[in-house]
Amino acid sequence: MKVFGIATPNAPAEEIEIETPELTGASVLVRITHSGVCHSDLHAREGFFDLGDAGRLPYTSAGAEYPLVLGHEIVGEVVAAGPDSTVQPGDEQFIVFPWIGCGECQACAEDRENYCIGAKRNLSVALNGGYAREVWVPDSRYLVPVGDLDPSWAATLACSGLTSYAATTKVLTPEVDRPIAVIGTGGVGLSVIPILRARGHRNIVAADVSEAALENAKAAGATATVLTTGENAVADLVEAGGGKLAGAIDFVNNGATSSLALSALGVGGKLVSVGLFGGQLAFPTTLVALSQLKIEGNFVGSLPELKALVKLAGETDLPRLPIQERPLEAENVTGALDDLAERRVAGRVVLVAN
Repeated sequence: MKVFGIATPNAPAEEIEIETPELTGASVLVRITHSGVCHSDLHAREGFFDLGDAGRLPYTSAGAEYPLVLGHEIVGEVVAAGPDSTVQPGDEQFIVFPWIGCGECQACAEDRENYCIGAKRNLSVALNGGYAREVWVPDSRYLVPVGDLDPSWAATLACSGLTSYAATTKVLTPEVDRPIAVIGTGGVGLSVIPILRARGHRNIVAADVSEAALENAKAAGATATVLTTGENAVADLVEAGGGKLAGAIDFVNNGATSSLALSALGVGGKLVSVGLFGGQLAFPTTLVALSQLKIEGNFVGSLPELKALVKLAGETDLPRLPIQERPLEAENVTGALDDLAERRVAGRVVLVAN
């Protein structure tokens, strides 16, 4: 089968023919119709994640091998299935849950595969991803029906939508009028704003360095926006929300943005760290104790959370992200990643098969 692989760090994607895996058990082969382009693929293409003073975490440390076949926001149709699969080849489209664990640890047994402590089998990392004509999925249980959702938008739910949904679960508070900040309103950050609103929160402050990104945040439902390039971004953030923050979701997560979020939190506030831009967190430890602050990381979400998100999307008129559709070809994989790196994308790019 044909994949669009990256042979070495920062190399352009190229079409490669690989052997189609054997279909045993409940495994399935999915023909890809839509493949979203996610910012985390930029770090994967670079070959490492920035850990600040701790150095660099190689992408291969998670089981990835070159050539990398990235892409984890996948919608497609089953074209072949193993003997134990619960689905059969047909025209129905599915979202593919990509965050697959080892299947043996306690987290996997509890359907929390994004917390897996064993040998993870994430698509686009240990297993080939969605920048391809077809993708092998180890079990049909990881397929979630698209239903009546727009398939390009549905593809983005597998990562940006799911990450946003899981992060909102961690940051939501019964005090629905206290401000929650969304820091970084690119593709993933934009996803969280309508989800926060759909889940009942009424005071959402969007913060970004880009005025264009903040305009998108307004359209998505933010109640206030803050351009963080001013002389006192902390004061601006607090003023925009009408008081100290109940929570913040940081979709950048570098030293500057994490410090901004923590400095703006009120008593008992929580910072949910999502982004992978890297850096080092520096904040007075005494203030963490005195203000009873909480810091929690968020890496994507679980299969039950994806199903809950798809249900929410089907029942609620969630505002859609701006989506650019481009043909699913090797040159467009490279081009879309380049455009993301240069901040030329407002919203998301989804690659669509011919």
